[in-house]
Parts: sequence; structure tokens; C-alpha cells
Amino acid sequence: MTNATVIAGKLLQAEAVQLSPSKPFTWASGWKSPIYCDNRRVLSYPYIRDFIKSEMCNIVFEKFPDVDLVAGVATAGIAWGAMVADQLKLPFIYVRPKPKEHGLGNQIEGFYRRDQKVIVIEDLVSTGKSSLQVVDVLKNEGIEVAGMVSIFTYGFPVASEAFKAAGIEYYSLTDYPSLVALALERETIQPSEEEVLLKWRDDPANWTGV
Repeated sequence: MTNATVIAGKLLQAEAVQLSPSKPFTWASGWKSPIYCDNRRVLSYPYIRDFIKSEMCNIVFEKFPDVDLVAGVATAGIAWGAMVADQLKLPFIYVRPKPKEHGLGNQIEGFYRRDQKVIVIEDLVSTGKSSLQVVDVLKNEGIEVAGMVSIFTYGFPVASEAFKAAGIEYYSLTDYPSLVALALERETIQPSEEEVLLKWRDDPANWTGV
């Protein structure tokens, strides 16, 4: 069993992922989707939370051993970023989608220096647009972005292309195909539903349902 399959199993165990090909969800973007992923649920399960935190730390330690700083993406990536930073004994910051409208007007919260190298922690990557906006904010502050680590990715081609174009090294603990394959193995979904689920990923913006 691969690490991606193990992590997918943890997400299913915590019911962080719901698969519903016959009754699709509607995302904020307006897309219809047969899957809804809410990794915030994992925070309520201490042992699963600890396992995922450790796996994220392993990737940072192995792939980005020279980073000086951990950045969480607000809001869902804040808790995971803080836990990773704590275990690796690194400073932590987080990045808002936009500057605060009061106080100091910060978009980056926490102490950092412009010569530091940062690893960005995200909970979920879909198109990659919002994640890469955080990368731009950090770069504009003179911080070197070493890469990004997330818990889950849908693996959309548009996201892969966006990360490649931005020159950002990216790793995810698990992905959509691994999750669907495990759900089928566990009979959470039927073979006919697997085809629907995999077809959705080919063109999610225009998918209308079964």
C-alpha cells in the first residue's frame, strides 16, 4: 500500500471526503462536483491529525531541508502549517487572501525576514490559483519560496501546468485517483460510479452530473 493510499484512507476514516456522483455538490466557483473535501474535519481526530502532520513534516525534511520558515495558507492551511513548524522547530507565518482592512493592514502575519526561504503548507489544491497567489505575495516581499506541500490534490492538469509555469516544486500527500481507487476497493462506491468520478476530473468546469 502506497503512502498516498494510506493518507486517502485516513481522509475517508475522518469523513473529510464525501463522494456523491448522483447528487453532486456545488463549489464556490459554481462548478458541479461529485466530491467534497473538507480536511478541517481531520483536526478533530488526534491520531489521524498526528499521522498527517508527521507525513507532511517528512516531505519537508526530505525535499526541502534548507528552509528557514513555514507559511500556512489562510485559513485552512494555518493549523497544518503551525503544526509542521512546531514539529520541525521552525518559525511560522501565515498569508491572508488579501490585506486586513483595519489595524496594520497586514497580508502576511508573523515575523519574517526578506532573506529567508519558506515552504508553503496548503490543505487542498484544486486549480492552484489561490495557492499560487500566496506564492506571489511571499515573493513580492522578497521571501524565496522553496515549494509547497498539501494534504490532497485533485490533480487537475491546469494546476500542474500552473505550478510548472510558476517554477514551484509541489508535493501532495494523496490525490484524487488514489482516493477513488481506495473507495472502490472498500465498496464505498460502485464500479459504475468510478467511471463517473474519473470522467469529472477530465473537464470539471463543464461537468453537469451523471
